[in-house]
Amino acid sequence: MILPCIMGVACTNNDEPQNPDVLAYYVATDGNDSNVGSIDSPLKSIKAALEKAVPGYTIFVREGKYNEKIVFPKSGESGLNITLKAFPDEKVIIDGTGLTVAGKEALVTIRNVKFITLEGFEICNYISTRPYVIVNGITVDRGAEDITIRKNKIYNIEHNVLPGEGRNGHGIEIIGNTNVPLRNIFVEENEIHDCNTGYSENLTINGYVDGFVISKNKVYNGENIGIVAAGGYAANPIAAHNYVRNGIISDNEVFNIDGTSGPVPAYEKHNGAIGIYVDGAQDIIVERNKVYDSGRGIGIVSETEGFPTMNCIVRNNFVYNNSLSGIYLGGYVGYTTGGTKNCGVVNNTLFANNKNLGCSNEVEGEIRLTENCNDNIIKNNIIYARPNRGLFINKQSKGGSNNVIDYNLYYSQLLNRWTWDGVVYTNFSEWQTACKGDEKSIVGNDPMFVNIETPDLHIQHHSPARQNGIVLTSEIYGTTDVDDEPRISNHKIDLGADQIN
Repeated sequence: MILPCIMGVACTNNDEPQNPDVLAYYVATDGNDSNVGSIDSPLKSIKAALEKAVPGYTIFVREGKYNEKIVFPKSGESGLNITLKAFPDEKVIIDGTGLTVAGKEALVTIRNVKFITLEGFEICNYISTRPYVIVNGITVDRGAEDITIRKNKIYNIEHNVLPGEGRNGHGIEIIGNTNVPLRNIFVEENEIHDCNTGYSENLTINGYVDGFVISKNKVYNGENIGIVAAGGYAANPIAAHNYVRNGIISDNEVFNIDGTSGPVPAYEKHNGAIGIYVDGAQDIIVERNKVYDSGRGIGIVSETEGFPTMNCIVRNNFVYNNSLSGIYLGGYVGYTTGGTKNCGVVNNTLFANNKNLGCSNEVEGEIRLTENCNDNIIKNNIIYARPNRGLFINKQSKGGSNNVIDYNLYYSQLLNRWTWDGVVYTNFSEWQTACKGDEKSIVGNDPMFVNIETPDLHIQHHSPARQNGIVLTSEIYGTTDVDDEPRISNHKIDLGADQIN
């Protein structure tokens, strides 16, 4: 298996705000743009402060509402970011109320600049009823590099139009739309909620982006898709550049993503909205996330021709109580030939997904494989199905090859089912023959979660999942479990996302 190589991505960013008494400008609602910009003589607009700032400066914005669109006009330098930051412990709102949207616009635009930090704001109330525009909270594009978006709250970003009028928007959109890649993009500890994004997504990274971290964000009460890393959507005119690569999506909490909600639902009859989605991108790690109460949990799928999802690993995640499948691989049935290739689904805990039936009144399964799945592994997972569904793995489409399944724990209180190439198996030995694997998996033993009512999906010390996984390599299973604790204990690995040490 080819392993993702996350080149040029650091998992932490050392940019810290400068001392407020040195290299700083201040903005306040009672300021004046003719002032010097000191704490005692603040500017009035964020725009004026950004025009004054040079590398190494921090702009501190004092409490209040700022009804303006923000565009970063210049870059910082290595070690000398330009930082736009809410004053500590004050509520600072960039408010789009009444501002117009023409074409594609954002309340905050970070375009063709480098070494920028945006931190601590509420970015909200940017709403349009104009057809065929795109309404964004934050946009990063045109070759921007070394960008940190941290600890912001983005909400009420809405495109509210009638069916057929191009309803689209994003809480955050990061898009590589030139022949220069976006690099070193950090989106950390933000909240995105209550956005009407239509057929778009709440947090999108798309096109020519090479090196990113999306970590510790909370995305909830949204439409269609929570977080997506995408390719093949004409974000970039050069095909070789038109997909996201070399990134980490980790430690996020995604819930209540409902594609049947909003003024014009993206899905009419079933909630197909995916919590975390890798769609036609490559070399992505999805780890230590909690995805629940959404449409589908995690997808490593491709919707576009010529852009398979490749060389990705989904590991150490809790995925539970979603409307349809928990983890989804492959191309959309009868729709594209993209598929999923050379990916791993390892050490995840899936619980009680498939609350509802799919678009053809079928049970999609805890793990679903559709068209053009090749060279993938599914190992070391705990798969706990709803008793009235009982469908653990559903390879519903024929074709695909070299998909290796083993060392999983399967449990349901009533039904036990698997599907291979569209044929349903209730006998485990027949399933093993059909899939040509699963020799070391455990069937029918309760994994003994701490609490299935809450739920708390950590395992108890006497769980049959304890020390029964296969130790692969840390590049595949990761170095830490869902709680960021060591993944290996006494040279053993537990099944599922939780490791008892």
